[in-house]
Amino acid sequence: MATGGALCTRFTDLVGCRVPLQQAGMGGVSTPELAAAVAGAGGLGMVALPGAPAPHVAAVLDRVATMTDGAFGTNFLMPFLDEGAVEEAAARCRVVEFFYGAPAAGLVDRVQRHGALACWQVGSVDEARAAAGAGCDLIVVQGTEAGGHVRGRSALLPLLDAVLAHVEAPVVAAGGIATARGVAAMLAAGADAVRVGTRFVACVECDAHADYVRALVDADDDATMLTETFAAGWPDAPHRVLRSCVEAANHVDREVVGESGSGPGTHPIVRFSAEPPGREATGTIAAMALYAGQGVGAVTSVAHAADVVRELVDGATALLHRFS
Repeated sequence: MATGGALCTRFTDLVGCRVPLQQAGMGGVSTPELAAAVAGAGGLGMVALPGAPAPHVAAVLDRVATMTDGAFGTNFLMPFLDEGAVEEAAARCRVVEFFYGAPAAGLVDRVQRHGALACWQVGSVDEARAAAGAGCDLIVVQGTEAGGHVRGRSALLPLLDAVLAHVEAPVVAAGGIATARGVAAMLAAGADAVRVGTRFVACVECDAHADYVRALVDADDDATMLTETFAAGWPDAPHRVLRSCVEAANHVDREVVGESGSGPGTHPIVRFSAEPPGREATGTIAAMALYAGQGVGAVTSVAHAADVVRELVDGATALLHRFS
């Protein structure tokens, strides 16, 4: 795995990355700039455009392509799927990923016919086996430590171990990974790559509101909880957020807690909305969905995305060499 100072895995070989790290999609706060920065640093950058129409998806991905020669992808949430957008993404991305729905061979085939790799994020062994059976090129295994919406009920390490025993496709480990030690541990446990989200929310290139970022930086290791509080727009979908935002939302006595920003696309953010606060949001930011994984204690400052990639990968490489 660690060869000549580099981490080479089935993931890097397949995707064409220099390092076995994928940025989580983080719908609502990720940007083309973030995906391009991660891709430029050697990882797999991801663009999340939940519910966006096909022309918008095409335009955004064309923009990312002008910003980096690295590998990037986009992810789709099955409850909000636009199949036309999938077609546009598959024609432009290295990886097209799906989440929060049963793996569908028809979608996988559609992605692959356009030359992209098909990926499915799963939360159980059964779902991983279904993804493999549907022909997925990659499988992301998500533990309950993950920030944002959570699919399964198992912690990452036992789930990863069980999935690796049942599938042959390269596996990406996701959930609470925010340090070089965490990266090294997952790779040593058999993952072909890791998926990192919360660390990238506190990056210069991310579109998260400053108060959201400050809350992440101030949070300790026990600051998150798994809940269904922020269900407006996406009911019956457990998610991990900062405990403080649940407490704040429960004490708000009005239906609308803020606005998404300014300009023609502005819309109200209702109490308990699943939408996280972007940079231009206004209102009671502390009472909005502040998604965070259990690794949030490792977020201690705002950084550039490329520096986060280097810190995680260089540190993991040194650890793996030390114990090899």
